[in-house]
Amino acid sequence: MIKINKPQAEAELRRFVGTEAYVHSEATSFVFVRNFKVKVTHAYLAGEAPSFRAALRFDGHGWLRMEALTHFETDEYGRLLLAGYDDRGRMHTALHLGKEPFPE
Repeated sequence: MIKINKPQAEAELRRFVGTEAYVHSEATSFVFVRNFKVKVTHAYLAGEAPSFRAALRFDGHGWLRMEALTHFETDEYGRLLLAGYDDRGRMHTALHLGKEPFPE
């Protein structure tokens, strides 16, 4: 993963607008959601380096927002992987989007 480049990461996030996508989201010790299928209607990336927040509106009536995101990549399957790492390299948040379900 590389540090978030806002224009590039936001473009990758917005690639999912208007599509059905599977979501994996977690915040260490608080939340874990996997293979939640939604139709993404809006996608935003806000903030300044080193920490960003992403927001997804889905099915026209729900929101998911993740904060403290620092890194991203698009993998060989076209999935967008956003994650937040602390200064010791430990992952604390994650937001992943893909067209196919994530492995269970």
